[in-house]
Amino acid sequence: MTIQINENISLEPITNSTSNELFHLMIEVYPLAYDYFWEDGGNWYVNSQYSKENIKEELAQENAEYYFVVFKGERIGNFRILWNEPLPDTKENLKSVKLHRVYLHANTQGNGIGKALLTWLENEAIKKQYELIWLDAMDEKPQAFNFYKKLGYQYHSHCFLPFDLLHDKYRKMSQLIKKLG
Repeated sequence: MTIQINENISLEPITNSTSNELFHLMIEVYPLAYDYFWEDGGNWYVNSQYSKENIKEELAQENAEYYFVVFKGERIGNFRILWNEPLPDTKENLKSVKLHRVYLHANTQGNGIGKALLTWLENEAIKKQYELIWLDAMDEKPQAFNFYKKLGYQYHSHCFLPFDLLHDKYRKMSQLIKKLG
């Protein structure tokens, strides 16, 4: 079932039968933003994270929702949510949702798509009585940090990605949180 966010933006469920379309979209979208993070330009990441097998596993995961982001009728990215996903290394036992992935095509930035998606997620989380939204953000993408900060997200903790082909200076990821209500 397609979810209409506003007149220009919708979410279209990703299925096993559309996983190949997701793979081809991410071959275009991901490297535009992250190719310089990787020794191989991000090929390993796209080929592993967007393989048919990995998408099948992610679609089978309980409490997960996975969508194409559609802008003015065109698929321009992806958006994955994990409901009931606890924030690691926290003493608080808050009902939490993780924004696992949001990638948008570089040529659509500045259209309010990210803000619309996060506002929709926040509203859905509040309706479902969630207390916290959290996500991982790459430290070496300051514009993303500033975007999330403007929307009320705060730094919580960080980790380092173990991927072999990732350049060392890009390994740090921060967990950002937004308490709801």
